[in-house]
Amino acid sequence: MVLLFVLLLQGQGEGDRALPRGPAAPSVPRHGAPAPQILPRSAWLTPGDERHAREAGQDKAGGRTKPPPKYDDKVVALFVHHTDSPNGYDCADTPAIIRRISADQTAGRHWDDIGYNFLVDRCGTIYEGRAGGSGRPVTGAHTQGFNHRTAGVAAIGTFTQGAEVPEAMTEAIARLAAWKLGLADVDPRADVRLVSSNGRSRFEKGETAELPVIAGHDDGYRTDCPGAALKAHLPLIRERAAQLQGRTA
Repeated sequence: MVLLFVLLLQGQGEGDRALPRGPAAPSVPRHGAPAPQILPRSAWLTPGDERHAREAGQDKAGGRTKPPPKYDDKVVALFVHHTDSPNGYDCADTPAIIRRISADQTAGRHWDDIGYNFLVDRCGTIYEGRAGGSGRPVTGAHTQGFNHRTAGVAAIGTFTQGAEVPEAMTEAIARLAAWKLGLADVDPRADVRLVSSNGRSRFEKGETAELPVIAGHDDGYRTDCPGAALKAHLPLIRERAAQLQGRTA
């Protein structure tokens, strides 16, 4: 009986070792945040618009096709901008405003697409900007020297010293930042080391810059953007984004 019990135990151990292992559990960010509602590009691109044709790689005027989106491995920082456009708009007109911004950057400056990854209006509505998928680490064209591993969000309006910054707008930016940075488990209150890819930024090409994870455009480039009024709100945006990620310390 003892010998039989030992053999059974041995057989059970061998069987356990022979069992195939399943796939590893996917890595889940420790400090994630829910995705905010983001209106897709179709909310501001109108069918028949030449810029819409450019989306399909049919830029007849330029005689060239639109290159596919480029991607980084993840997003570790977010740059905040303002569009330097009028503030007193009706939010129902936001799609038309974004179309004008896109026209200036594509037709006017000959960029292949709008540069910002996201745009936020005064009512707190978030729009997808640059093509490639709002949930993916799309390489933007928003901050000279620091477009890789970052996302650019533009507040629609002009937020220089003394301008009113709508609470709905800052809340939307915080929610966007909490989600986007949370995908890589990045603390919105931290600093990050980024390598400049362009000497026309505030840093020489190849130089490592230590910047806030949620930075103003002027932290990476010589500009007044995002305006002194919006820049003053960044500390609160960082704290609110961290709160949304569930960070308590």
